[in-house]
Amino acid sequence: MIKLPGDNSDEISFFPMGEVSGSTGSCIPTSDAPIFVDDTMADWGGKSRPAEEKNNRLSTSISVRTLHIVLILLLLGLIAVALRTAQMQILKRGYYTELAEGNRSRIEWLPAERGVMFDRLGKPLVGNAPRFTATITPADLPQSYTERQNLIGRIAEILNQNPRDIEEKLIDYPSNHSQAIPVAENINYEQAILIEIASTGWPAIQLVKGVRREYPMSESVSSLAHLIGYESIVNEHDLEQSDYLLTDRIGRTGLEQTYENYLRGTYGRRRIEVDALGRQKTVIAEEDSIPGSSLELAIDSNLQAEIQLILQKKLRAINRQRGSVIVMQPNTGEILAMVNLPSFNNNLFAQGISVKEYAALSGDPNHPLFARSISAALPSGSTFKLVIAAAALTEGLITPRTTFFSSGGLAINNWFFPDWKAGGHGLTNITKALSESVNTFFYIIGGGYENQEGLGVDRIIEYARKFGFGQKSGIDLPGEGEGFLPSKEWKETTKGERWYIGDTYHLAIGQGDILVTPLQIAVMTTVFANGGRLIEPHLVNAIISQTGQREEHSTVVLNEQVVSPEIIDQVRLGMRESVLAGSSRALSLLPVTAGAKTGTAQWSSSKNTHAWFTAFAPFDNPEIVITVVVEEGGEGSVTAAPIARDIMDFYFKMNQEN
Repeated sequence: MIKLPGDNSDEISFFPMGEVSGSTGSCIPTSDAPIFVDDTMADWGGKSRPAEEKNNRLSTSISVRTLHIVLILLLLGLIAVALRTAQMQILKRGYYTELAEGNRSRIEWLPAERGVMFDRLGKPLVGNAPRFTATITPADLPQSYTERQNLIGRIAEILNQNPRDIEEKLIDYPSNHSQAIPVAENINYEQAILIEIASTGWPAIQLVKGVRREYPMSESVSSLAHLIGYESIVNEHDLEQSDYLLTDRIGRTGLEQTYENYLRGTYGRRRIEVDALGRQKTVIAEEDSIPGSSLELAIDSNLQAEIQLILQKKLRAINRQRGSVIVMQPNTGEILAMVNLPSFNNNLFAQGISVKEYAALSGDPNHPLFARSISAALPSGSTFKLVIAAAALTEGLITPRTTFFSSGGLAINNWFFPDWKAGGHGLTNITKALSESVNTFFYIIGGGYENQEGLGVDRIIEYARKFGFGQKSGIDLPGEGEGFLPSKEWKETTKGERWYIGDTYHLAIGQGDILVTPLQIAVMTTVFANGGRLIEPHLVNAIISQTGQREEHSTVVLNEQVVSPEIIDQVRLGMRESVLAGSSRALSLLPVTAGAKTGTAQWSSSKNTHAWFTAFAPFDNPEIVITVVVEEGGEGSVTAAPIARDIMDFYFKMNQEN
């Protein structure tokens, strides 16, 4: 607006753009010319302005109130600054001193050497070797784009990588991330030297020195890989769960995983003073790392190696690939050997397995990474008859003198449930039924027939659980399976069908929907070997600290007396007779006495049966239990029993020599 003469308003006044027209001094606005007013310009009445107003051509008026507000705001701002300064200098002096100290010092974490493993005789199974990892710390990267590219280009050149690959490994981390990011693991010694040299000029580059696993028997006794396991680099989940660094490796499978907290040790740390570029000047303080504890296994590696050879030879002879063998001490639960075939070389993982190598293992139809002994879910076949015999005797459904006539099978309405032997086995008691694996006898005591009461599905499941089926054994390995015990409720819910007498008959001979692991069969067998106790199996006998202190494994008894000693003895007689004159005669010529049970498990209408065999020896004072399964191996007495015989022969000869 235009300031008129005599107008005392507080508004800021400007002259508009325009031209002066005529003697009256009228203003005609234009769009392109500013207006200039001289001292003699007339007012609206044609008179000249007073002299005191001539100096106010472009005046700006500010009210006193506005000025006061501005002054107050300035004063308050000065007070706030003064208070903040006092707080920083007095109240938080310690905090900012520490922060400043942190800006010129760093913490370096010192990795602990991982504990090793050896067998029951002291033979090394797992060791350590130097491991070099190239890392980049984002917070220490140069601010200059050109310098940063030079750094990444140099490290890529040393590692024989594409610079873009290095960038991609850093992309998920903010620029102020102060933890070292691994960009290459298991680099060779020459690369390690070059990385160390590069780090003197670029503090963002670091060489992290640690250890990697070495498995000295991984090629000659590859079956140890399922037990020992392997390490791999930590992932996001690991970092969330515990105090790992990005450069750490963690036990991923087997005993490496189960005993991770014992094996890994405790990090040390070093506080160093650095210059403005992040380069180390001096060491301020240092705390040593504590090495991890070592494991003494129950495994006898010589026995493990021999069993692997025996099983491999048999598998080749019958053109099969999959099998498991477990050797267990029945009184302590020690696993002396556990062989799964096919297996793998866990040094591949220790050295850094390639995508191609891992794809070959994971895509193999025989699943070499799979620990069959503890995870395979298979029908048990006639090995389960040991449980049925003990249950029927305990429930008083039969006595040792009870007999049934086996004529070749049982007919129920339109269904026929056969014996494995055409024409049957004739008059049969419990000892003969176990010795010759007579299906008819177990159909009757399992499901009942005519006037003879049977156990029924509920009692069968009850006793199966007492012997360790349908649940994990508690072995110190990850990935153990529970197997499966069917029930009336399960069948009605899952299949929409009622439970028939035929289902009970099948269950009584270890067929139908029952699934077990090889370890569960071994654990069941120990109950008959040791007089009735259900023992938890284990692989580690002792944990030994870096100071030499031993933490011994104590035998864990899960059930002190599954069934009475008298029942145990009666079932054992049947197992002994099986070796002397029945389906387990393959063991009859051994220099030691043994008790055993065969099994032949149907699981497919088009594929071969699984061959089972489980035994203990010596008969009167058992030292070992042996359980063998050959998947699609045919009859247990033909395929699995000779494997167990050869293992027993080797074991007792080896012990005699020692």
